[in-house]
Parts: sequence; C-alpha cells; structure tokens
Amino acid sequence: MLTFVGLGLYDERSITVEGREALAAADRAFAEFYTSRLVGTTVEELEAFHDIDIEVRDRAGVERDPEPILDAAETEDVAFLTAGDTMISTTHVDLRLRAHERGIETRVIHGVSAQSAASGLTGLQNYRFGKATTLPFPGAHGGGDVPDSVIDTIEGNRERGLHTLVYLDIKVDDPTADAAGLGEDERYMTADYAAGLLAEEWTDELAVVVARAGSPEPVVAADRLSELATREFGGPLHLLVVPAAPHHLEEEALEALAGAPSSLF
Repeated sequence: MLTFVGLGLYDERSITVEGREALAAADRAFAEFYTSRLVGTTVEELEAFHDIDIEVRDRAGVERDPEPILDAAETEDVAFLTAGDTMISTTHVDLRLRAHERGIETRVIHGVSAQSAASGLTGLQNYRFGKATTLPFPGAHGGGDVPDSVIDTIEGNRERGLHTLVYLDIKVDDPTADAAGLGEDERYMTADYAAGLLAEEWTDELAVVVARAGSPEPVVAADRLSELATREFGGPLHLLVVPAAPHHLEEEALEALAGAPSSLF
C-alpha cells in the first residue's frame, strides 16, 4: 500500500487527523520537499512528533529513481509525504501511476492547499481563480525577465475575469540556484521581489500578498504592485495573487482583511 499524505501548510501540526493516523500506521515513510516546504518545522521535528523515521528524497530520487519507494510499498504500508495538498504536483501523479502499473494499492489523504488558503485569507472567491502559474528567479529559466508564459497566464485569466495565483520560486537544495547566483538567504522568492518583477509589466495593478499561510500569524496585504515591491513581508513562504476586477464583496474583503486602499477600486 502506498498512501500519499498532504502535510498541510506550516508545521508538524498542520496535518489532518486522518493523515496523522495513516502515518502512525505506516511501516515506512518517504517525503519530498522540493515542490514545497513546511517552513515552521524541520524533518527532525516531524519525525519526533509522529514517532517515525522519514526518508527525504530529492527530485531525482522521486522522478528518476522511485524504485525504493515502490519496492517498499509492494510488501509494506508506505506513506509518501508532501507539504500542502498531495497530488498537486505532476511528480506525485506520476509516482501514483507507477504504483498502479505495478499493482500496488494507493490511497490519497489530502491536506490544506496553498490555493484554498489564498482564497480563504484574502476573501477572493475560490471559483474565480483561473490557471495558476509559477514565477521563477531571473536566470533560472534562461532569461532575465518575467517569462512569457507567466504574462500570458495572468493576461488570459484577467480577460476571462479570473484571479491568478502566482507561486514563487523555491531554490533550496536546488543545484540551479548556484547557476542563478543565489545566496543561501535568497533561495525563497519573496513577495516584494516578485511584485517588483511583475510591476515592470503592470506597475499600478492590484495584487495581494499572502505570507506564511497556515501559520499562527499569516500576513495578507493588498496594494499596487509597485507599492508592494517596496515593503517587507517577513519569512517564507510567500504567494502573490493578481486579481481580475473584483466583485464588490471581494473589494470589501480586500479592504478589511488585506488593507487595500479604497482608491484602488
């Protein structure tokens, strides 16, 4: 049995009760933290809290060498752990399909996702979110500007009256970070940095920062991109939302919950 468990958004306590029970029943546990991370805890704290050893696999260890995970799941109850909600990444879907091909039973236990948290914290309606996109560090994708794919996604969503959730690049334990010239303290893209990049295309457009969703004290801030680029939002993880024209209830929520200036509406 291979059980995919979403750990939630922040620390070792963010997991659901069902997920915790599945982890307690597992014979072995594997995890990956290259697609996202629990910044409020460490692997050692996760192991202590759940009383289980966790083998962390890097990208190559999941995508190109999944055999140790699959071999274990053929004879044991194995938990595969990810931050946020499992199955969001194609990496996880691929691993599940590989298990299916080998006749291994699989199960999915969901955790809180960044997208549902962004909607809940900002007051922007979940059904109005379109295609999400990821903003990479300049240089990490072979260019120095915002990729056309990011611009096209935001513009396409806006034309359809949809909000865009912009995931921000993570280069922790990623060899491409060295090629991009990133220092150890620069490997989580911050919302102010991201706003500065996007302000080159949409200087005075409304955007919303969500910092440390799932933590005891998340930060939510709405303003023009050019203004958000001048502010600091504390430690990771950060997200950015570029809304379409908001509904009047969404405007009220952004003013009350995110401090949006009324002059923006």
